[in-house]
Amino acid sequence: MNSKTYAIIKIENIKLIDFSQIAQSSASTVRKSLDNTQFVIKWENGYTPTFITDDSVVPVGIYSHSECLQIMATEKWSEPIEIKEEAKK
Repeated sequence: MNSKTYAIIKIENIKLIDFSQIAQSSASTVRKSLDNTQFVIKWENGYTPTFITDDSVVPVGIYSHSECLQIMATEKWSEPIEIKEEAKK
């Protein structure tokens, strides 16, 4: 079982993130949407980063691991995988 909480945040808030409070170490290590308008952060369950609790950063949404996986599988976050005809045989 994953013990992390995930949040999707608008890219314009990336400079407001205190990376010492989350699992990612810098702006270059977060996962970004394909259109670069949003990014994902994660932290341990039972703790919420202060930049969220004090409303410095308001997430688009806060999710469990399974919810976040479903979102990451959408076209906004993942490019479709092309299956070559030879692989289908």
